[in-house]
Amino acid sequence: MGSLHRQAGLLEGWGRHLADVLQSGGRLLVAGNGGSAAQAQHLTAELVGRFLEERRPFSALCLSAETSTLTALVNDYGAEEMFARQVQAHGRAGDVLVLLSTSGRSPNLLVAAERAAAGGLTVWALTGPRGNPLAEIAGEALCVEARATATVQEVHLVAVHAICAAVDARLRQVAVVAR
Repeated sequence: MGSLHRQAGLLEGWGRHLADVLQSGGRLLVAGNGGSAAQAQHLTAELVGRFLEERRPFSALCLSAETSTLTALVNDYGAEEMFARQVQAHGRAGDVLVLLSTSGRSPNLLVAAERAAAGGLTVWALTGPRGNPLAEIAGEALCVEARATATVQEVHLVAVHAICAAVDARLRQVAVVAR
């Protein structure tokens, strides 16, 4: 949690940026493998639904939740393309892609990050300890300095909620200025 606390400003910045993107009609794409896939889905649910406060729904897609698409892509193109092709299909310049990985070494996430960057998307990563390829490829990365996968995932969940809280705070701020 100490590494998360030291990076709190990064999460607040992500929340502000994401709120602005979503308010202007952009979208969030999120992906992860295994437990990180569940957290990716959790993040999109908070934005399509709500986190703490009522607000309009936002466009947030969990790329690891589309089982028919995933299995077709893995079958036809291989596992490394399972997220990258979805980024190409759904992502537009200015959108945000968030990738969650405890190791930061998953080939399918690395290819997705590269494809997103080439398409003009903002790429953020939530990973385990620094020095991993995903953190290096992403435009910005929140790296959790913990050895245990479970600990990294627990901190990522707190980070997901912190991003959502920062989105809500930015939306309140924009609403006050608009009045």
